[in-house]
Amino acid sequence: MLDSFFQLRAHGTTVRTEVLAGLTTFLTMAYIIFVNPDILSAAGMPKDAVFVATCLAAALGSLIMGLWANYPIALAPGMGLNAYFAFAVVQGMGFTWQAALGAVFISGVLFVLISLFRIREWIVNAIPHSLKLSISAGIGLFLAIIGLKNAGIITGHPATLLTLGNLHAPGPILAALGFVLIAALAYRKVPGAIIIGILVVTVAGVLTGQAEFAGVFAPPPSLAPTFLQMDLAGALNAGLLTVIMTFFLVELFDASGTLIGVAHRAGLLDANGKLPRLNRALLADSTAIVAGAAMGTSSTTAYIESAAGTAVGGRTGLTAVVVALCFLAALVLAPLAGTVPAFATAPALIYVAILMTRGLAEIDWDDMTETAPAVVTAVAIPFTFSIAHGIAFGFLSYVAIKLLAGRTRDLSPAVVVIAAVFLMKFIFLE
Repeated sequence: MLDSFFQLRAHGTTVRTEVLAGLTTFLTMAYIIFVNPDILSAAGMPKDAVFVATCLAAALGSLIMGLWANYPIALAPGMGLNAYFAFAVVQGMGFTWQAALGAVFISGVLFVLISLFRIREWIVNAIPHSLKLSISAGIGLFLAIIGLKNAGIITGHPATLLTLGNLHAPGPILAALGFVLIAALAYRKVPGAIIIGILVVTVAGVLTGQAEFAGVFAPPPSLAPTFLQMDLAGALNAGLLTVIMTFFLVELFDASGTLIGVAHRAGLLDANGKLPRLNRALLADSTAIVAGAAMGTSSTTAYIESAAGTAVGGRTGLTAVVVALCFLAALVLAPLAGTVPAFATAPALIYVAILMTRGLAEIDWDDMTETAPAVVTAVAIPFTFSIAHGIAFGFLSYVAIKLLAGRTRDLSPAVVVIAAVFLMKFIFLE
């Protein structure tokens, strides 16, 4: 039944491989069930209810992606947008968290509409091949920075922005050993190399006192304090219209960029470089945004950590379904899920980053009108800490360089329109 529904043989995979991929993806993104409540609680939201909303939104989004779109891509409330929600919209602009949830809900409805009318699919398919490759590489570099930061190998510095962390601390040492273990096992083609590395580092962390075994079972808290609490009327006032548009634009290109990047590395793009069943995938994450806002969390989006699962062989929606089941289990196994420390998942992120950056090798390096925008995109994503901004710089530089180089025939109307929208965003919304 599973083979027929998910077309496992056609994708060259098995139930065992898909389950392993799902577990791997979950372990690399499980941090969100603890980080998201912490961040949104800064906006005054009840932490326990946000914990439940986070698990349910991730489970629902991943389930839709798996069962309907049949892609091994997991969804959960996105990092970055949750910080914008809490620190910029609520703390900075003074809006209530209920109004901010309303803005997320409305942006999700807009998302559903442009997905239904295939406008979003048209936008994604308009991305030039060189930019698609660089988006994948940029997401890889983005993962690398997150992994190195979570490991404590790099840290912030007021003068140089980034600097070396304390390499004498146990966390960076265990993370470095975990990365070496994963890479060596992968070279030896050991199945489940990534999940083995995560579990070994977690056990080592517990044994050395760097991670605390918090138990196994805990009853899930109530969702009532955040369920259907979004203030739609408050979200429609003039001050939040800009916020809605910001949510909309960032969601559009963060999610689309992640879909393209993960699908490219998993070999799921067709001969024309397009993603089959793209509209179903887009509707899956659009629906998850609306449902997540209704339950009480910031924007739900496709997760770049899904690349960890595809790296161990996940190729179908069964991987995403396994992730969904893990998030549901996390409702009652929250202490157990919380045992996995950030420095244990960091080696997996760094390893996946290496796999994803090889997309740059496929760019036509003899054509500067393709190379320059591609490198701009790949570099801007990690250094602006935003997939959306990286894509924006890529489109703007692509159009500008093509125009000045006299290569206007390479510019489709869609690319020009998208670049113009980004330009307007930087002028009026930044």
